[in-house]
Order: sequence, then C-alpha cells, then structure tokens
Amino acid sequence: METYATVLMYAIPGFILLIIAEYIASRMMNYPVNRAMDTISSLSSGMTNTLKDILGLSVVIVSYSWMADHLAIFHIQSTLWLYIFAFVLIDFASYWSHRFNHTINVFWNRHIVHHSSEEFNLSCALRQSISGIVGVYFFLYIPMALVGIPTEVVAITAPLHLFAQFWYHTRLIGKLGWLENIIVTPSHHRVHHAINPEYIDKNYAAIFIFWDKWFGTFQEELENVPPVYGVKRAVKTWNPILINYQHMWLLFKDAWRTRKLWDKIRLWFMPTGWRPDDVKKKYPVASIDNVYQMEKYEVPSSMPMKAWSWFQLVIHNLLMFLLLVKLADYGLFSITLYAAFLMISIFAYTSLMDRHIVALPAELMKALFGYYILFAMDGWFGIDEYIPGGTYLMATYLAFSMLVSVYFMRFEKHDYLEKTKPMIQVADRQAV
Repeated sequence: METYATVLMYAIPGFILLIIAEYIASRMMNYPVNRAMDTISSLSSGMTNTLKDILGLSVVIVSYSWMADHLAIFHIQSTLWLYIFAFVLIDFASYWSHRFNHTINVFWNRHIVHHSSEEFNLSCALRQSISGIVGVYFFLYIPMALVGIPTEVVAITAPLHLFAQFWYHTRLIGKLGWLENIIVTPSHHRVHHAINPEYIDKNYAAIFIFWDKWFGTFQEELENVPPVYGVKRAVKTWNPILINYQHMWLLFKDAWRTRKLWDKIRLWFMPTGWRPDDVKKKYPVASIDNVYQMEKYEVPSSMPMKAWSWFQLVIHNLLMFLLLVKLADYGLFSITLYAAFLMISIFAYTSLMDRHIVALPAELMKALFGYYILFAMDGWFGIDEYIPGGTYLMATYLAFSMLVSVYFMRFEKHDYLEKTKPMIQVADRQAV
C-alpha cells in the first residue's frame, strides 16, 4: 500500500496540472469545457476513490496471485514483450468488464459515477467508483493466469493501463487520423460518454479500439450529431458519495416494492435501466427523452460560494496528500480515522454546494469528529512537521468551516436564490 501511495503522490499533481492546462487552453480557444461546481464534484470524487483504495476497501473473491500460482500451465520469464502481452490481455479484460458494467443492472452501480458529469473534460476522468467493493470480474483474468503471466508483471502493468485512460477525456482534441483505427481517442470516448440514441452504450474499449470493432460495439463520432453527456436518469447532485449509491438504492426499492418474486430476483441481472412493470407505473423515475432539450443540473451559486467550494477542494487535497506522505507512519486504525474524516468532510461541502438540508448536520459531524481526532491523536497526524502550528490551524479551520456553512445555508441561501433566476443550460444541436 505504501508503494501505491507513493505512485499517487506523483500521479495526482500530474493530473491536476493537466486539468489546469486543459482549462487554460479552453479559455484561449474560447471553448469553455468546465463548470466550477461540476469540476469540484469530479475532483472530490477522485479523492473518495483514492481513500477507498488506500483503505483497501475491496473484497477479492479469487486473487490473481492465487490463480497464477494454481492455474498456470507455463512459467514465462519477465521480458519487455511479456509486459506488452500482459497490457493487451488486461485491455481485453477491461473491455468486457466495462461492457458488463454498462449492460447489467446491478453492475451499473459500479460505474454510474464515472458517467454522471454532464460535461466532458479531464476532471471527469477522475470520477471513479467507491461502490465497486467486491471484485466480481476475476474470471476475466483466468487466461492471463493460464499462460503464466507473473503477478508482479500484472501489478506493474495494471496501474499503467489505468492511468493511460486519463488523457482522452477531453473535447479539445479532434480526430487523430490513422490512430483512430488502433487506439481509443478523445473522439471515440466522447461517443462513449454521450447519451444520444446514436451513441449510447458504444465504444467500451480502454486502450485499443479494435475490441469494439471486432465485437460490434463501435460507433464513430458523427459531425452532425454533437455528443450530449451525462446519464439518462440524471443524478442531480454534486455529492459524489450519493452518486455512487443512487442506482443501487433504486434497485433495492424496486426489489422491495414489486409484488412478483421472480421480478425481485431478476431485476438485478436484467439490462441496465430495466424495472418491473408494477413499480414502474406506481413509482415513475424521470428519464431524459430528448437529449437536445436536456437541462443540465445547476444550483445558483454566488461568487463567495464558489470561492469557498474551491477553497474546500484545495484544503482537502492537501490533507489527503499529507495522508499519502504519512501513510507508512500510522497503523490501520489511525489511517481509517483520517480517511473517515475526509469522507465526511467531502460529503459535507458537496452537500453545501447542493444547498441540501443535510449539509449542516454533516458539517457538525465533521467538526465533532475532527476535534475528537485532534485530542485523541494529540495533534493532526504530524502536520506540525510541515506547517508550524498546523494543529492549531486545523482546529481553527474546523470552527470556521462550520460558521461559513451556517452562513451559506441560513443567511445567503434564501436571499441569493430569490434574487437569482434558475441557471439552466440547455444542450443544443450545434456542431462542436
């Protein structure tokens, strides 16, 4: 885990720099691709996923190392060609796991957060799941284990494969000529994230686009059909933790409400979006029919509110970076406390961005939990080594954050919302 934390210490600043570069380029091109709250929500989602990974919150039914030890027919020496071969096989497994996530009702909950942004930019690449706790796709790696690809090769290749999927989440790069026939490009992935009837559930590949062409799921980006992004059942929140469990909550409610026992069982494994007829009629769920009249989610926010949300994002990224730096110095209990605090805090400030009623209770819980950590740990996880008086600054921040949240929810909220017309952006059919 310490090795993974070290990798993240380099990867996260790299991602942030590229996101800033994309923003600057979009402004220079007069083609904005970011909305403040959407971007903050995306980056906050990335933090929750990092915390989940640090805590090792995953249940592996059958580990790859076990399969490699017990199923290998051959034993291959590690060479450059073996790493390339492993990369291709990982990509093949990724295609099918991605396709299953899109097409099977229960598995969509593992992936919905990645598609929840109604924008398409580098920051939305960081919208990664915290709900996919059980590793259900181990069987896709059996071919790799059979041919004897060592565990250490997979351990190195898999993160590289994941990070290589970051760059193509952008609207600023057009089609790339002959590369369109080999690798996944921004054009291909714009199609994948779109909810247009022509595009939905296409282009599942992660690195090599030929999987889609071979298995019948390829769709080229059409000049006269600009992609519209999001999910058909819009999430309508900036809170990444809520987004992660919205679909699962609907499935549980449908399973409870439907009268037929067979429907209670099969709804989990039906195509994504399927609902029993009786609950569909009695408990309708809004869905987007005409994507070109889609209203993007937006909560009117003053400049102070946006500034405060950016401040919260920066503070929490710094706090998470401190956790990565000090990871080897603390046991599981201390790390869990720290991660739980950050999760509660992210929940609180993104709920405030929504102007949701739970924002203040969540902020109070964060403050109380934060002060408990300060006293129980006799400081804030070694922050004073890097910032003199850091523990006192943290104590001050907790109180200040509570007061600011009260201000926005009790004083600014009503006056500002009454004076501001709804900020609605409607997708149009103009070519991008």
